[in-house]
Amino acid sequence: MIIGRPHLHFRLTDSTNERARQAAADGAPSGTLITAESQTAGRGRQGRPWSTPAGSAVAWSVLIRQSVEVPGTLPLQIGVGVCEAVESLGATGVRMKWPNDIWIEDRKCAGILVEARPQDGWAVAGIGLNLSIPDEGFPDELLGRATSVGGGVTFTDAVAALNEHVGRRIDMPVEETLASFAGRDALRGRTVRWAEGEGTASGIDREGNLLVESTAGCLSTLNAGEVHLSLPVDAA
Repeated sequence: MIIGRPHLHFRLTDSTNERARQAAADGAPSGTLITAESQTAGRGRQGRPWSTPAGSAVAWSVLIRQSVEVPGTLPLQIGVGVCEAVESLGATGVRMKWPNDIWIEDRKCAGILVEARPQDGWAVAGIGLNLSIPDEGFPDELLGRATSVGGGVTFTDAVAALNEHVGRRIDMPVEETLASFAGRDALRGRTVRWAEGEGTASGIDREGNLLVESTAGCLSTLNAGEVHLSLPVDAA
């Protein structure tokens, strides 16, 4: 998939996902890219706020016009593409924490928000990527848990990397993405907790759901839209 034709860039906007959703409503083509250096109303999963400090982060959203399943594997395809993009910018130890976080050495550097309208045949995939936020620049609740790509990576370099690697992943067979994700699965083997129980994460199924094995050996399938997942404090 070619991303960035057209490309609308803002120094400041409310939310790149909102601008991309509006572009979809206006009939923009697949691959339309919205970027911003700063947002006033950026958000992540379940309505959580997402900060995009000017000059030190990227807000990136793309319009995808294709058949979209909800739930489905599109967030994993986007996530693996982001991992590959971040690695291409010089980072190491890049993994994905299901369903939407990208980690560098167990610290979050990026978040993904996919919003789909299957009835209209489109989805918007938004990415917030920290480039150069110093450790002390994160909110108190994220100190020691968030990080940036670093290495002097520029906004332009980051956007180009996301366009290339995410675009390629969207076009790849899902099986290839699932195989690649398995090697980047930050949860596999860890204890995870949700409202209905606790168990050990044991991978992702063909539909993009998390598989969790209980101490009794029972296998549960968790959908990202149905659970509030947490990790023990030392691994969250």
